[in-house]
Amino acid sequence: MGESVSVETDEETLDPSSGERTPDTAERRSLMEELQDLILSTSDMQEFLNELAVLSARSLSGEEGDVLCGITLLRRRRAATVAYSTAEAKSLDELQYDFQEGPCLSAAEEQQTIVVEDFRTDARWPEYSNAVSSHGVRSILSAPFTIGTGARAAMNLYSHRPATFRKESVIFAEAYAHQVSKGLELALRMARYSEEARNRSRAMESRTEIDVAVGIVMAQNRCSQAEAFEMLQRASSTRNVKLRVVAAEIVQRVSGSSPTTHFDD
Repeated sequence: MGESVSVETDEETLDPSSGERTPDTAERRSLMEELQDLILSTSDMQEFLNELAVLSARSLSGEEGDVLCGITLLRRRRAATVAYSTAEAKSLDELQYDFQEGPCLSAAEEQQTIVVEDFRTDARWPEYSNAVSSHGVRSILSAPFTIGTGARAAMNLYSHRPATFRKESVIFAEAYAHQVSKGLELALRMARYSEEARNRSRAMESRTEIDVAVGIVMAQNRCSQAEAFEMLQRASSTRNVKLRVVAAEIVQRVSGSSPTTHFDD
């Protein structure tokens, strides 16, 4: 018998050998437009990431049942779920972290797609497979994201049915992950920049408190800036509290309020 031939329609491509559909070019374009709209419409990065997981789950769900999605980020040898379509997806991701093994961790580390057709018969991660099976999950597709250096990520697609993810699903998931990678990388960069900005702001606020406290100590003790700073350090060491806490207490005691840091617009 010859090879099966795909039959194209206006809405989808059908593979007669499996009965599965492969989304056509128009549908792929629609997904990318939805992703772009998602980026533009969400100002909060965590909201964007969770909406991305929901979009991924919806886009890759078959007709017979919903797929759950979790997105794992590996950074500095630590794994974390940065987005999830449901609380169950997050819990299933965290099972892998508990056992320090699983398809999503392997997919992210090795940057290759991994499919488990049935956890009850797959022997690659025995402890994890037993645990995830007890939660009713039978199959999984883990596809890596390409997000540049310094971090790796992968998308976990869970199903409560065995053999959910066939060849056509894998091809589509890989193409989808490749397209989504840029949006995910942008979101992670923006989240990192926001965190760095918050850290700088906290550092400036701490520095302001310390500088004002030094000035108060200089005035009260008629000493130099270096001597005043040394007094604060001794108080911090003696009481075993952070220097900024000692400084804030001095400012609060003298002025009745905490100092304010002013930033130029």
